[in-house]
Amino acid sequence: MTAAGGPPAALADWRLPVRGAAAVGLARRHGVRGLQFDLGGPGRGPWLDAPGRLARLARTARAAGVAPLAVTGNVLNDIGLTAPEGTLAAGRVRDVVGRVLDAATELGAPLVFVPSFRRSAIDGEAALRRTARVLRAAAAGAADRGLHLASENTLAPDKALRLVAEVGSPAFRLLLDTYNPHAAGVDPTALVAAAGAHLADQVHVKDGLAGTDAAPLLGDGDGAVAATLDAVAAHGPAMRALVLENDHRSGDAARLDADLGRLRALAARLGPDRAAAPTTTGTKGTAGR
Repeated sequence: MTAAGGPPAALADWRLPVRGAAAVGLARRHGVRGLQFDLGGPGRGPWLDAPGRLARLARTARAAGVAPLAVTGNVLNDIGLTAPEGTLAAGRVRDVVGRVLDAATELGAPLVFVPSFRRSAIDGEAALRRTARVLRAAAAGAADRGLHLASENTLAPDKALRLVAEVGSPAFRLLLDTYNPHAAGVDPTALVAAAGAHLADQVHVKDGLAGTDAAPLLGDGDGAVAATLDAVAAHGPAMRALVLENDHRSGDAARLDADLGRLRALAARLGPDRAAAPTTTGTKGTAGR
């Protein structure tokens, strides 16, 4: 159930009414064959890496034909990626990043991404330097495991390119969200034009309405989603998946189907020659969340 020639639709489990193995079942029922997973934590759901849980999740995903695409640690937004070295928070950041890398390895997901919002926001020179140091070490860990590591942030193009240069790893990528930069006053199309060569092959696709908490369906907001994806087609890599990140935690199945239909239609904009090879579920050899 993919738009002809375009990358497949995927879901983010932290934007669904269920998590983990239950999210796999929900994805299958909606004809979705890829999922990104959150590590969880206080106020964010059960830990993904609780004893035995990753092995069970991998088996469930494999049986359902739903590929684990990425693992993130949204709890980092509560801890503070930019915490000074030597502090308790910095130690917790290292622990969470290591656990996310290990979880992706066990699930066979090709990507780990680190969000930079709220307490982890890159809001100045010191925060950018500290973030780069953390991500440099994390990218080395990802490379050792055969993974890519990405940063999800709202940096302007020059600062995004600076972050890429300071991390300095071929395993490092930028995870694009179609709405978060716009909400922060950054033009997503300009960002993609400048940094498209460094984008991850998965994109978070969502929409919004400035100044409100509204969660419109794709295309009903002010995010110019189609224009951003056109920029990805022109400047970015071939896409493995387009990940719907609109908020569907209410459990309205009809609304989710409607949004997925819009996502699949948008996927066609990336063209038949732009889709990356599909991932598998076997063991391999991101604002304000």
